[in-house]
Amino acid sequence: MALIDIGANLAHDGFDDDREAVMARAEAAGVTHCVVTGSDRESNARASALAEADPQHLSATAGLHPHHAEDWNTEIAAEMRDLAARNRLVAIGETGLDYFRDISPRDVQKRVFAEQLAMAVDTGLPMFLHQREAHDDFHAILAEHLPDLSRAVVHCFTDSAAALDDYLALGCHIGITGWICDERRGRALFDAVPAIPDDRLLIETDCPYLLPRTIRPKPRSRRNEPAYLPWVRDRVADARNQAPEHVEHVTQANAARFFALPDRLVS
Repeated sequence: MALIDIGANLAHDGFDDDREAVMARAEAAGVTHCVVTGSDRESNARASALAEADPQHLSATAGLHPHHAEDWNTEIAAEMRDLAARNRLVAIGETGLDYFRDISPRDVQKRVFAEQLAMAVDTGLPMFLHQREAHDDFHAILAEHLPDLSRAVVHCFTDSAAALDDYLALGCHIGITGWICDERRGRALFDAVPAIPDDRLLIETDCPYLLPRTIRPKPRSRRNEPAYLPWVRDRVADARNQAPEHVEHVTQANAARFFALPDRLVS
């Protein structure tokens, strides 16, 4: 078994007390590599440091989540460019638009999203994207930059089948989380997932969030972690009428190719 978790918030302080044990459980569950997402100045630095300390099991992204768009400045941009220049990153992000919470003004979100897309173009790195309740603006901004981008993944996809069609038409990869394991909230996603081509499918935990509701026995803690990625794989396989081993194989290959991971990390 060899799974790659393409979106793990392992820089989150919720893992500070047992991060080593979390990684041991992940490996025991067959999760051989995690992409640690950066979403603000602090988590960018922590994600990069974690990946540098354990390159066999961890890679890092750096970005500014739309919730933090008002924090964007030349210093943060310079830090991200420096990490990219030193080959410390496998993607720019997590970034995008979030109109569900509207924590940052929408005009600021759009400007900062566009600036990070431009950075991805300049560095040649793929984009790790966030979109919630902002499809039209997100799609328009992404479409403008996409011809010059190397690759893009819409992380934690939970939108409509129509939105999925739009992103696939742009050539995006799609990241599926434990949201699909929720029988009520995830039903539409379960029905939409078969439309994703094999070569665009990626899976992730988005831990410590989105604990799969299908886990049995039920964990005592509500904290999600990479060891639970097999539950996402199995639910995706169920939705697509494919063997779990097939989903595992294609998502591992896709993740390795998308993030340009070294051959030694792929079984």
